[in-house]
Amino acid sequence: MRLTPTQMAWRAAQDIEDGAYVNLGIGQPEMVARFQPPGREAIFHTENGILGFGEAPPPGEEDWDLINAGKKAVTLKPGTAFFHHADSFAMVRGGHLDVAILGAYEVAETGDLANWSTGPRGVPAVGGAMDLVHGAKRVAVMMDHVTKDGAPKLVRQCSLPLTGVGCVTRVYSSLAVIDIVAGRFVLREKVPALTLEALQDLTGARLHLDGAVGDLVAPDL
Repeated sequence: MRLTPTQMAWRAAQDIEDGAYVNLGIGQPEMVARFQPPGREAIFHTENGILGFGEAPPPGEEDWDLINAGKKAVTLKPGTAFFHHADSFAMVRGGHLDVAILGAYEVAETGDLANWSTGPRGVPAVGGAMDLVHGAKRVAVMMDHVTKDGAPKLVRQCSLPLTGVGCVTRVYSSLAVIDIVAGRFVLREKVPALTLEALQDLTGARLHLDGAVGDLVAPDL
């Protein structure tokens, strides 16, 4: 009943405005670049110094001098720009990005984000995410709704080190689309096969309703 990472990426891409400057976090969020809706074109930014790159090349056609921050091969589009790492972060810190879509370990109902950990399998450092969550005009998260052990990742309060405080405004999970409004999780969409009560049981904080809840449906990808 849950969305695959590819389907989550498709759903997140539907909300990116035409002409938006967008940074995609390392891992699953990188797939968002594959699903720009017809008639819209986002301008993708990566911390290692590229603006306006295109999709991943076909297997076997990679140029490994052209990579994003996650070390994935990218292609160039007309007008692609290259610049110094420091200039890239000046763009981030200067408020020039419209959207950042990141992965997460935990998101709190207050909008707090934890997407790094010092544990044995954790990400070794916060990296550029701390800059992105405070520099981008809108911060969204794309992640599984629960951990591999079934524990909620949407919680009342984060237990892991924080990347940012009160920074997340929307979560695209494998089961739902949830906005964070005034310190509350507001449910916008859910997978049709899951009842509201079952979704609440998988969520570590109360879900609030504000009008009708839409069906979270994505194409087979």
